[in-house]
Amino acid sequence: MSPELLGIIGIIALLVLFLFRVPVSVSLIVVGIWGLGMIRGWDTALVQLGTTPFSTASSYSLSVIPLFILMGMFLSYSGFGNDLYRAVDAWIGHVRGGLAITTIGTSALFSAISGSVNATTATMARIALPEMKKYKYDEALSTSCVAAGGTLGILIPPSVILVLYGILTMEPIGKLLIAGLIPGLLQMALFMIAIYIMALRKPSIAPVTDKKPLGVKIKSLNSVWPFLLLFAISIGGIYFGFFTPTEAGGVGAFGAFLLAVATRRLSWADFKTSLNETTRLTAMIFFILIGADIFSKFLALSKIPSLTTKFVSELDLPPMVIMICILIVYFILGLFLEGIAIFVLTLPVVYPLITMLGFDGVWFGVVMILVMNIGLVTPPLGLSVYIISGVAKDVPIQRIFRGVIPMLMMMILCLVLILIFPEIVTILPDHLK
Repeated sequence: MSPELLGIIGIIALLVLFLFRVPVSVSLIVVGIWGLGMIRGWDTALVQLGTTPFSTASSYSLSVIPLFILMGMFLSYSGFGNDLYRAVDAWIGHVRGGLAITTIGTSALFSAISGSVNATTATMARIALPEMKKYKYDEALSTSCVAAGGTLGILIPPSVILVLYGILTMEPIGKLLIAGLIPGLLQMALFMIAIYIMALRKPSIAPVTDKKPLGVKIKSLNSVWPFLLLFAISIGGIYFGFFTPTEAGGVGAFGAFLLAVATRRLSWADFKTSLNETTRLTAMIFFILIGADIFSKFLALSKIPSLTTKFVSELDLPPMVIMICILIVYFILGLFLEGIAIFVLTLPVVYPLITMLGFDGVWFGVVMILVMNIGLVTPPLGLSVYIISGVAKDVPIQRIFRGVIPMLMMMILCLVLILIFPEIVTILPDHLK
């Protein structure tokens, strides 16, 4: 068989394995080794299987991943999520739809320490849903705002997924982390606007709560400012050139540990759990990267990426039209596959095409995240919705999916704005020192 045909068979086999829920890392390694063996011989394939794990895991640039994960775990297990929610609620909880808006704001802040959709969604579901239920908020509104807020976890820095994108494409990780900040805040603002409008149109879905005294508002900041300072030091250090991303991760992880210990919130059991969860998540990501490296080498030998780039370059279509077609394909994939699987499956083919069309690689990374977020709240996969359904067992999942439609419209609007005004993404990375 020709290398091109083997490449097509490999891509189809990978999709089938993903749909059968075979772990992403295992699928990539199995298909990659098979493809290398068929094209270059099994001796070459086995050599790659022996050398790639070490060369990938020993990469200095990958050390940023466990450091940012560890920072998030320390702060998450220290209970800062509850403090963030109370502080935001004290300031804006009294406005129409205030608790739902508070949930979005807290999700954005918590995203800055977790970098994970699952962690942000699960934490906010446990914190916010009981509060909104107590004040008789509509179930569809309360669950949908938690689902939407959770998607900010892979957009606002430090985003582990953006780091993964940078490693797969060789785009600067520092620029990618900074690039997600303004789009994340824009998405947060659009969610808040949607909630406010819905609450104004139908006040019964979001009863007004009591306004907190100024003293309570000021006091609520006492437990939040150390976290904000830590975020400013780590992410601000990257932007102003004081730290590399890896150094910022080290500063952030150590600072989070000191903060948790100083406030006496990190028990020995929580400390061990934080290390255990960090190790597990890091190992999973590293295995995926090892598999992605092997699969990418097979795909390159199959000539699929180069042939695709050549085919598209010969089309008489504007680059933006091709970009929209690519995003439609990503949207369809997002209905059935998780984000990491989409990354490792498509980037070896799509990324060279994007750069050939003249689009900025950092900008495209943020655009991919936005499209992935749409898939997180869209059936049939809708991972964020299923996480909430596991917490709010008394709310039918169909009701959650219906409630999230206004948030979905805001996500599409944010994506359209970034397509029209790419400076929303590129302005901060362009000024990175």
